[in-house]
Amino acid sequence: MEELLAALQEKIGYRFLAASLLQEALTHKSFSNEMSAGIAPCNERLEFLGDAVLDLVVGAAAFVAYPDLPEGELTRMRAELVNEKSLAGIARQLDLGPCLRLGRGERRSGGAGKDSLLADVIEALFGAVFLDGGFAAASQVIEALFCPLLDLAARRQYDLDFKTLLQEVCQKRYGRTPEYFPLQVTGPDHDPSYVVEVRVDGESRGRGEGRTKKAAEQQAAAAAYARFAE
Repeated sequence: MEELLAALQEKIGYRFLAASLLQEALTHKSFSNEMSAGIAPCNERLEFLGDAVLDLVVGAAAFVAYPDLPEGELTRMRAELVNEKSLAGIARQLDLGPCLRLGRGERRSGGAGKDSLLADVIEALFGAVFLDGGFAAASQVIEALFCPLLDLAARRQYDLDFKTLLQEVCQKRYGRTPEYFPLQVTGPDHDPSYVVEVRVDGESRGRGEGRTKKAAEQQAAAAAYARFAE
């Protein structure tokens, strides 16, 4: 687990001073309920805080980047970037699933791959960064993850076919198309969860998870496209 947490901090570009805050951000209430009282606080309070910080940072970034857009368009852009689908995609981009502390039942039911749970955890992570390093640190982490997507939201492209967008970029830059490789299939036959990796020119560029192969490929393409947009 220490290696996973170290890798996570490397990905977000922030190292925690208080390791306990990072652990709390990654702790689901199902895990807390299985522990003795007070031993492992869950991330619900940090999620509440992180949600507020995220809204402010993304809203401010959109306000500064697009001074001519009216209030309604700014609100729409922020909503597209901070909804459950988007947050879960960022969490998968960071490979948060294996870092989570889940109760036995939640883990068996595939909790580490649920959009709702991943969205909550990424907000809790932002709340933890805010408490540990202040608003400037939280802003830096959030902006690095979300600002590449602002332009997509501004052009109403955030919900388009990311596989097509990624293919266009790859053909232009490398003269070839991306390749998708299935890595894992978990869960029961009636409700499987797929993990897919997209590679460009032989190099891994992003991973995605979804209830269908197509959905997982879209998530992987979105993660890769965001990296190219940086």
